[in-house]
Amino acid sequence: MASNSFFERLILLWEEWELRLLVLTSLILQIILIGLGNRRKYSTGNKIAFVLWLAYLSADSIAIISLGILSRSQGNCSDAYIDLEYVIMAFWAPFLLLHLGGPDTITAYSLEDNELWLRHLLGLIVEVAVASYIFVRSMKPTQLNFLAIPIFVAGLIKYGERTWVLRLASSKQFRRSLLPHPDPGPNYAKFMEEYTLKEIEGYELSLTAIPPPRVAPSHLMQEGDALIIAYDFFLISKCLFADLILSFQDLQKSQPFFQRSDWEDAFKVIEMELGFMYDVLFTKATIVHHFWGGVLRSISFSSTAAALTAFCLIDLSGYSSANVGISLILLVGAIGLELYAILVLLSSDWTMLWMSRHDNLRAETRGLISGLHSLSINKRWSNCVAQYNMLSSCFKDRTVRCCGLLNWMHKQLENYQDDQMEPVSDYLKISVFEQLLEKSWNAVDFRLCKELCSYRGEWVLKKYECIEKLGWSINVEFDQSIILWHIATDLCLYDDSSNKNLDIVSKSRCEAIRLLSNYMLFILMKRPFMLPDGIGQIRLQDTCAEAEAFIQERKYIQNKSLACKKLLEVDTRISPVDVKGDRSKSVLFDACRLAKSLQSLDTRNQKKWEMINEVWIEMLCYAASHCRWNHHAQQLRRGGELLTHVWILMTHLGISEQFQISQGHARTKLIVQ
Repeated sequence: MASNSFFERLILLWEEWELRLLVLTSLILQIILIGLGNRRKYSTGNKIAFVLWLAYLSADSIAIISLGILSRSQGNCSDAYIDLEYVIMAFWAPFLLLHLGGPDTITAYSLEDNELWLRHLLGLIVEVAVASYIFVRSMKPTQLNFLAIPIFVAGLIKYGERTWVLRLASSKQFRRSLLPHPDPGPNYAKFMEEYTLKEIEGYELSLTAIPPPRVAPSHLMQEGDALIIAYDFFLISKCLFADLILSFQDLQKSQPFFQRSDWEDAFKVIEMELGFMYDVLFTKATIVHHFWGGVLRSISFSSTAAALTAFCLIDLSGYSSANVGISLILLVGAIGLELYAILVLLSSDWTMLWMSRHDNLRAETRGLISGLHSLSINKRWSNCVAQYNMLSSCFKDRTVRCCGLLNWMHKQLENYQDDQMEPVSDYLKISVFEQLLEKSWNAVDFRLCKELCSYRGEWVLKKYECIEKLGWSINVEFDQSIILWHIATDLCLYDDSSNKNLDIVSKSRCEAIRLLSNYMLFILMKRPFMLPDGIGQIRLQDTCAEAEAFIQERKYIQNKSLACKKLLEVDTRISPVDVKGDRSKSVLFDACRLAKSLQSLDTRNQKKWEMINEVWIEMLCYAASHCRWNHHAQQLRRGGELLTHVWILMTHLGISEQFQISQGHARTKLIVQ
C-alpha cells in the first residue's frame, strides 16, 4: 500500500510540474541554440555539433508538446468561472510560439532543413491556431490576458521570419532569386537591316569590335574596405552555390583584384565571402539585415519589453508563486534573448559592411559598431584542417584487437570523437596562392580554364620534367593517387628526417606537405562525398590491412619510424600486381616504389620537395573544383574546409569550369567607308 501511495504521489507531482518543466526546458534550449548557433561557423568539434543537433531537434518537439498539453488542460471554461491557474498557464502559449520561431543565429541545422520550409509553414498555421484556441479558452477580463497579446504578436513575427528565411534558403528559391533577367541579346535583325540598306546604297562596309571597358583593380586598406569588396564578390559566389554559370563580366570583376593582391588579402576576402554565405544558408541574416527585418525586430522587442514592464506592475496576488515565477523567467528570458540577438546583429560583418558604406554616420554610432565588432568573437572559419595518417593509425588500432565486440565499440566511439585538427600555415596559403596565380595568368581562354581544372599532378610533373618517371602514379584513379602519394610522402619525410641541413623555408615546406598529405587522406577517409566517385574507401581499407599484416609479421616493429624504414627496405623491382593479382586493391608496395623513385631524384637541392608540395596543391585544387556545391555548403556549418576556400579562390582567378560565357555580347560597330 505504501508503495502504491508513493507512486500515486509521484504521478500527481509529475502532472503538476510537467508543463512547467517543459516550458522551462524550451527556454533553456533556446539559450543553447542562440549561444552556440554561430560557433559552428568556426568550430570543428563534434561535441558542439552534437549538442546543437540535439537542441535543434528537441526545441520544436518540446514546444509543440507543451502547446498540446495546454490545449487539453482541464481548465474550467464556463462563463461563470475560469480557473486562474489555467489563465496564467495559457499566458505561456505565445512564449512557445516565440520559441518555435527560433533564434537569429540558427534557422537550419543542415541544408536539408531549408528544403522543409513548407512543413514549417504548415506548422506555423497549426501552432498559431492551437495558441489562439488556448487564448480563447482562457479568455477572461484579466490584465494578464491582455499582456498575452503583445507576446503573441512577437511570437507570430519570429515564427514567420523563420519560415520565410527557410524558404529563401531552399535550393529552388535560392537558385531562382539569382537567375538573370531574360536576355535576347543585341538586335540582330535591326543590325542586318541597316547592313543590307547601306550595302544597297553602294557603301563599302566593314565590322570592327569595340574593346570592353577595363576594370581597375582594387587594393585593401581596412576591414571595412575588405568587407565591401568581399560582399561584391559574394554576389559571384552565390551563383556558385546555386550551381549557375558565370560570365566573363564576373571574371573581369574579380580576377584583376586577385591577380594583383597578396595572398593575405585574397584569403581574407574569401573568408568574408564564405562568412556571408554561411549566414544566408543557416541563419536569419537575409531578413534581419533588411529594412523590413529591422522594423519587425523593433516591433517584437518593444512588444516583449512592454509586456515585461506591465507584468511587473499588475496585481498577481491570485496566482500561485510558482507560476508567477515561471512567467517572469519566460519574460526575462525573452528580453535577454532579444538583447543578445541585437548585440550579435550590431557586431556582425553585415552591420560593419553597412557602416562602411555610409560615410555620413555620426561618430558615436561608428564607434559603437566598431567597438562591438572588435570585441566579438568574429571568426569566420576554423582556419584548421583535419588530419589522418594511415601508418600512424595502424599502431593506434593495435590496442583494440582483443575482441570483436570491443573493436566494434571502439570504431563507433571513434565516429563521435573530435578529429585531429592542425592550423593552416601561412606557408601553405602562400604556396596555394602562388601556384594558382601562375595558372591564372596562363588561363587566357575558356578551353584552357577547363584544362587547368583537370590537372591533378600532370602540370607539375611536366614542369619539373618528371612525367615519364612518375606519371604512372598520376594516371590512375584519383583516390588511388591520393593513397600512393600519401604513403610515399610519409616514407620520404622519414627518410629525409635525419637531414640537419634544412633551412627554415625547407622545414616550413615539409610541414605544409605533411599537413596536405594527411588532410587529403582524411577527406578520402571521412569525407569521400567531397571527392570524385571511386572505390577509395575499399582501396584504403585493403592498403591498411596489408600494412597491418606487414607490421604484425615483424613483431619488433613498435613505431612508425621503424615501419617506414622496413617498408623502404622491401625489394620492389617486380610490380606488386604481377605477384598478387588485382583482387586486393592495396597499393602499399606501389607507394613504396613511388617513394624510391622520388628519393632517387637529386636530394641535395630542394627541387624534389618543391615538386612534391606542388603536386599535393594540384591534387587539392582538383578535388576542390570537382566537389559539388552542396557538399561545400554543408561543410560551412562544420567550421569550413580548406577545399572550399581553394574552390572560391580558383573561381575568382578564372580557373573554373563554370565560366560558360567566354565573350558575352559582341561589341560590334558598323563602319561605313
